[in-house]
Amino acid sequence: MIKQCFHCGTECDTNSFVFDAKDFCCNGCKTVYQIFSENDLAGYYEMENSPGATPTNNKDKFDFLDNDNIVEKLLEFNDGHTQIVNLYIPHIHCSSCIWVLENLNKLNDNIKSSLVNFPKKTVRITYSSEGISLKALVLLISAIGYEPYISLEDYQKNKKVKDRSLIYKLGVAGFAFGNVMLLSFPEYFEVDEFWLNQYKPFFRWIMFVLSLPVVFYAASDYFISAYKGLRSKILNIDIPIALGIAVLFLRSTFEIVTDTGQGFFDSLTGLLFFLLLGKFFQQKTYNFLSFERDYKSYFPIGITKINSNGSEESIQVYDIKQGDKLLIRNEELIPVDAILLKGKGKIDYSFVTGEAEAVRKFSGDKLFAGGKQTGEAIELEALKSVSQSYLTQLWSNDVFAKDKHEGFINVTDSISKYFTIIILIIAFGSAGFWLWFDASKAMNVFTSILIVACPCALALSAPFTLGNMLRIFGKNKFYLKNAHVLEQLAKINSIIFDKTGTITSNKETKVTYEGDPLDNREQTLLKNTLRNSNHPLSRQLYSILKENQIITLDEFNEYSGKGIEASHNDQTIKLGSAAFLKAPVTQKSLKTAVHVATNDNYKGMYTFYNSYRKGLSKLFNSLKNSYEMTILSGDNESERGNLEKLLPPGTKLFFNQKPDEKLNYIKYHQKEGANIMMVGDGLNDAGALRQSNVGIAIAENVNVFTPASDAILDASKFDLIPRYLWASKKAMKVIIASFILSFLYNTVGLAFAISGNLSPVIAAILMPLSSISIVAFTTIMTNLIGKNLNKRI
Repeated sequence: MIKQCFHCGTECDTNSFVFDAKDFCCNGCKTVYQIFSENDLAGYYEMENSPGATPTNNKDKFDFLDNDNIVEKLLEFNDGHTQIVNLYIPHIHCSSCIWVLENLNKLNDNIKSSLVNFPKKTVRITYSSEGISLKALVLLISAIGYEPYISLEDYQKNKKVKDRSLIYKLGVAGFAFGNVMLLSFPEYFEVDEFWLNQYKPFFRWIMFVLSLPVVFYAASDYFISAYKGLRSKILNIDIPIALGIAVLFLRSTFEIVTDTGQGFFDSLTGLLFFLLLGKFFQQKTYNFLSFERDYKSYFPIGITKINSNGSEESIQVYDIKQGDKLLIRNEELIPVDAILLKGKGKIDYSFVTGEAEAVRKFSGDKLFAGGKQTGEAIELEALKSVSQSYLTQLWSNDVFAKDKHEGFINVTDSISKYFTIIILIIAFGSAGFWLWFDASKAMNVFTSILIVACPCALALSAPFTLGNMLRIFGKNKFYLKNAHVLEQLAKINSIIFDKTGTITSNKETKVTYEGDPLDNREQTLLKNTLRNSNHPLSRQLYSILKENQIITLDEFNEYSGKGIEASHNDQTIKLGSAAFLKAPVTQKSLKTAVHVATNDNYKGMYTFYNSYRKGLSKLFNSLKNSYEMTILSGDNESERGNLEKLLPPGTKLFFNQKPDEKLNYIKYHQKEGANIMMVGDGLNDAGALRQSNVGIAIAENVNVFTPASDAILDASKFDLIPRYLWASKKAMKVIIASFILSFLYNTVGLAFAISGNLSPVIAAILMPLSSISIVAFTTIMTNLIGKNLNKRI
């Protein structure tokens, strides 16, 4: 009996290693099994039989990782304690690989987390550099059979390794198709003389040889995908294609060997050529609609730049250049690697490392992109320009998306769930009928059905429609995290708005002061305290107060939904709500206001007279018939009368809402069946944005980056919210329409194929043409939606 290695599946020779009553081909595989068993990772083998790879034993191969300069180039993040590296692992191929690589922390306690990107075959590992070096980490991964491929060129900016395998396969299929067609001409035209007697068998065997690289190389992706699908008990769309190719090849080989016919090598090679041509077209179109270029590059995080004359201006992050001086306020993201110049850094790297504890930094320290300042404002000098894809990677981090869309089934999966099994039933049923009625047509009918019913067009509908809509939304300053958000937008039936900084405009608000005058020192302290805060009211008040000298605060603390405390030398200041300062309650206190106290003495209050965003009343009136409308505000009820006049009857108004109360309100109504879109400022509303089905953060010259939001909307496009919702519903209708077109194509094609009037090669030509037509249809329709998007309400 032939023994197979329990770990990698390789056939064992007579000198096999036996451990725990299991056979292993080498000591390396046995060692990996021991490692997994000792660390409670034996479940690795329960997911698949022999999923592992034989580990390498070349430890010297990674000696270059002893060089700190090389390591620094490979690291994505390094603060001296925690390091993050993204490694390319060619061997990643199945669910077992993902499972073991995401449980590396069980092999070494210094590994904090690891996240696999299966399509890209990469694993992003966060680890403690004090407990394990990068070299030791790489050797550990190699020891369990997942040796990473490390090339410094892959980590250089703007350099990408191009996968040319599809072009090579297309070239092989095209070469074979042309030559097989040429060799088939004599039989097409029934040339009997020299062909019949001398060269017919020879030419047929040449066609057979030419078909081998087509089947075993050019068609390999279809067979691999079909095999993985069957092994996972999933009927994917490549199964009918792989089955059709296999049947064509086996039937043609049988005819050649038995000399009963010329086979279908022309149809076989033509089928693969046109299939790969269609796939090549899809790839090119996807590159054109590249998310990296078409929506990540629009990512709109604002940042404050300090000019050489000391003035401050708001710029977008991708305008940052090396050497620029930047101001980072409380709760703002650090968008680039930088050096801390002024202020006390208290950096929260949880977006990057998952560690919630803030790290203290001082002047001269290096700060990494992705950190968030959680104290007073700091000044930085940028070390390089911003990496848009890196920022979006933080925004799209799966850590913040867990359970958000749990149970959500996208439109393609819901419609095409049973497509493959239906096609297989039709194919086998038709083949059985023709075997009984006219056996000579059975093979053509069977293969033509499998080819013409290929659901490629069906599978393309949603990705191309949603991808193009993401690009169009991005150009209109509405930035969605991913395609799932667009599908969720189309299902929204309830909309909740925050008030301050969301439906009110920061730019036109009037502010008055009532109380005891503030002396110069108090005004300077107030101005600098406000300079550190990112709250909408703080930013408004900061912008209207007169210029004062910039000072570094000794203490600064901001309490969400309450207020701020700060101190400088012997002077303290406290500002915020009346309850926070325990201010005397008067009728005027019911206004939206920021109360001020210095050295524990109440001074007075700045009253805000809200200026609502242009078109607010029209916006609510355009939404009232389709959506349930709610205002959840942390402010008091002073604006209730004005809002009741502005907004349509039936709009729910709730005031004095704390952040956790907003979240609980949304959670309760979701249990009642509501699909909620929350529109907020991205700061105090983070919990509510995270809980809602779609959370939209309003951006107005401020860094509103938050993983809690599913979308970011430029404040200048606030009145276009109804149009965005309209466009998302139209996009879903385009997908449904393209599905109908695809089904119509399949129905007509199947009618000809079942009746025996459609040859496999014609079916192979029509298949990519249907895909092209679907892509053209979705592109044209979404572009028409985009043209109508900017119509103001």
